[in-house]
Amino acid sequence: MGSHYATVARALETLAAEPARAPALGTLAGDAGLSPAHFQRLFTRMVGVSPKRFAQALVFAGAEARLAGGDDVLAAATAVGLSAPARLHDLSVTLRAMTPGELRRGGGGLVIRWSRAPTLLGEAFAATTERGLCALQLAEPHPEGWLRARWPRATLVEDPNAGREALDVLRGAARARAPLALHVRGTPFQVRVWQALLEHCGAGETTTYGELAAAMGRTGAARAVGGAVGANPIAVLIPCHRVLRRHGALGGYRWGLPRKRILLAWESAVSSRGGGDEFP
Repeated sequence: MGSHYATVARALETLAAEPARAPALGTLAGDAGLSPAHFQRLFTRMVGVSPKRFAQALVFAGAEARLAGGDDVLAAATAVGLSAPARLHDLSVTLRAMTPGELRRGGGGLVIRWSRAPTLLGEAFAATTERGLCALQLAEPHPEGWLRARWPRATLVEDPNAGREALDVLRGAARARAPLALHVRGTPFQVRVWQALLEHCGAGETTTYGELAAAMGRTGAARAVGGAVGANPIAVLIPCHRVLRRHGALGGYRWGLPRKRILLAWESAVSSRGGGDEFP
């Protein structure tokens, strides 16, 4: 199964590289070493939409769309008839900040369990404390080093079951269950920004740094909000990928603009109709 994730992840990256000039199905299949029919079935099963429809969504979800005519990304995707079960937005997330004492102790007394897995966005790792998910990172080659830099005194334990539900979100296998608890390390302002993202920007929606600042009652703090968005430790579940620059330009993304395009297109496609509880 891991090779299937890698195959589809490479195809998603290829499609995201140049959304307006997507390769033909035969080209994608050939790059994967599969027949077009086999590749189409694999891609559709794992992503939830066909390669062609996903490529259409990318055009409307990326900077190319520029939110023309005032439409948001979801409206643009719906206009071209994209459909798939709506999934990620059915997950309920609760956010808790680490206490000042936990921060001062550098994680002393905390046991952090972590695991990694291949996903449709490349390899990812998740880490949890007894109070919730504290990290979900994409394309990080040294999970223990990343964790140790942030919690130098914590006990780190590699555990294949750690953060499994969060990783399953990126593997197309998540189900809406009890609320997923997050236990994050951040300044009070950063935590407020992450909470605002959860409250004001659902799947299939986008916002701007200025709009997010205004929603927090901090008009004029767009730059500071941007810094907090960039420091987000929980990929996808805290949806920093949904924040665009003014006028619809994609802006930055700490895990790469191709992944940002993929996520926006993915959510646009799966949010265009209800009835499911998985992502993508």
